[in-house]
Amino acid sequence: MTTYAVTGATGQLGSLSIEALLERGVAAGDIVAVVRDAAKASPLADRGATVRVADYSDRAALTTAFAGVDRLLFVSGSEVGSRIAQHTTVVEAAVAAKVGLVAYTSVLKADTSGLQLAHEHIATEKVLADSGLAHILLRNGWYSENYTASLQPTLEGGVLYGAAGDGKVAPATRADYAGASAAALIAGEPKVYELGGSEHLTYADIAAVLAEVSGKPVRYQDLPEADYAAALTSAGVPEPMPAVLADSDAGIARGDLDTSSTDLADLLGRPSTPFIEVIRAALS
Repeated sequence: MTTYAVTGATGQLGSLSIEALLERGVAAGDIVAVVRDAAKASPLADRGATVRVADYSDRAALTTAFAGVDRLLFVSGSEVGSRIAQHTTVVEAAVAAKVGLVAYTSVLKADTSGLQLAHEHIATEKVLADSGLAHILLRNGWYSENYTASLQPTLEGGVLYGAAGDGKVAPATRADYAGASAAALIAGEPKVYELGGSEHLTYADIAAVLAEVSGKPVRYQDLPEADYAAALTSAGVPEPMPAVLADSDAGIARGDLDTSSTDLADLLGRPSTPFIEVIRAALS
């Protein structure tokens, strides 16, 4: 019997990853859901999963949470700027608990990427490498859902703003990445997966999809990175995300979030969810 644990198990990616493990035949009783709030995890407990409470900053609690775990899906934290210290604590706890294999959700092409977001990920990858733990690097690309959060204002204004130029992005859904994570964890082979979607879209392509699905005219307006960051700030996007998102668009212009790797489709056994389906679902 193999015991699997998932950190951030009530978060968007973590919860989908648990569903993906269950869909692939892992018994609920063999899953440990590591969460910050046990109340939010009560549906998982009701299904038979073991719920353990631990924060990424609490090494003792994490070590207890990881006790008896064979394979751990370590979902990266959401607190940009604090993640190196937090992730180091998670890795140290995994070492102390003698976890057999750790799969970490990093970012696409982390070792060569110019993205601001890559800094904390590559630092975490080094902490894992230095730890001696057997590990899998799940280098996730961009989420298709990143383009649905501001869908209504975009459709109302008829303009998709960004700073990606003619660069291409290979988006996939959170569920796609979660499915790939579960498949990699079950396979149990320590390796690096470069994960991106099967489509390669410019922002002009994305605007065209928005127009097709909505029936409204939508065009792409490219802005300088600083201007796009300022526009996001003006729109109420909280710090530090305007600079991070604008930097990510600049990364798309460089090719940092596009890939020819088929790792995602190979793990899923199918192409990634078509982007147009994501937009249709968001507008339905």
